[in-house]
Amino acid sequence: MNMMMKAAAAALIAGTAPAALLVATPATAQIVPGIAVANPDAIVVNSAAYKLAETQRQTTYKAQIDQAEQRRQALAAQLQPLYTRIQTDSQAASPNQQSLQQQAGQIQQLEQRGQAELQQLLGPVSMSRAYVLEQISEKLPQALQAAQGRKKITLILTPDSVLAADNAYNLNQDILTELDRLIPQAQLVPPAGWMPRAQREALAAQGQPQPQQPQGNAAAPGR
Repeated sequence: MNMMMKAAAAALIAGTAPAALLVATPATAQIVPGIAVANPDAIVVNSAAYKLAETQRQTTYKAQIDQAEQRRQALAAQLQPLYTRIQTDSQAASPNQQSLQQQAGQIQQLEQRGQAELQQLLGPVSMSRAYVLEQISEKLPQALQAAQGRKKITLILTPDSVLAADNAYNLNQDILTELDRLIPQAQLVPPAGWMPRAQREALAAQGQPQPQQPQGNAAAPGR
C-alpha cells in the first residue's frame, strides 16, 4: 500500500476523510456531461452513402478512369528516359548546367501538360465526387443535431481544438448513425448544368448571376 492509500485508510478510520477520498472514481468514468468531440470530415467519408458512391463510381466512370490510366502510363513511359538522361548528365565530372536546365524545363513542361490532360480526363469523376460530398454534407448538420439531442450534448469540439480526450467524448459514431439514416445513398451522376458550391459562391462573390441549379439537386444554389 503506497503512502497515499495509507493516508486515505487512516483518514477513513479516523472519520476525517475529505469527500475526494471517500469516492474513488476511475479516470475513465470522470466524464464531464454535455461535451463531445466530432470530426465532420471523417464522418462524411465513412458514411454509407460515400462508400457506396466510391464503389459505384469505378463502374459508372470506368471509361474515363481507364483512359486516364492509359494516358498516365504513356506519360510515365515518355518521361522515364528524360529522367534517366538528366540524372546521368548531372553526375558527369563537369556537367553542362545549361543543358541540365533545358532538360529540366522540358520535363516540367511535359509533367504540367500531362497533369492538365489527366485532370481533364478525370473531370467527370471529380465532379461526381463533389456532387456526392455536397449531398452528404447537406445532411450533416441535421445528423449532428439529432445526435447532439439524443446524447444531451451542449458543446461539440473538433479534434484539432482538443489536445487529448477520453473516447467517451467521441460523438462520431452517433452522428454517423444518424447520417446513414438520413442519406443511405447519394445520387452519383450530377445533373447537367450542376456546379459545385465553391464555384457557385465564387460567382456570387463576383456579382455574377449563378446558373440555375437543376431540379432535385440536394444543394440549394448559393449555399
